[in-house]
Amino acid sequence: METKQKIKEVLVDLLKVKPEELKDAVALQESIGVDSTEIVESVIALEKAFGVKLSPKEITKSSSIDDIAIVVQSKLKA
Repeated sequence: METKQKIKEVLVDLLKVKPEELKDAVALQESIGVDSTEIVESVIALEKAFGVKLSPKEITKSSSIDDIAIVVQSKLKA
């Protein structure tokens, strides 16, 4: 499964949004209005889904799906 698709699935399930609401290049804050608590919850869910260690600083409110995919892919390669 493509990284971006898996990220979307995790976030759709966690944040209870429709897949079409998550835009690849739009920040999560702008597209669905995530707050700081949701960012931390998202980090935990993504860590479990991908088996990598992330920090909330890497996945901020200004991050888009594209940005998160880059971070996750870099962790998977490390």
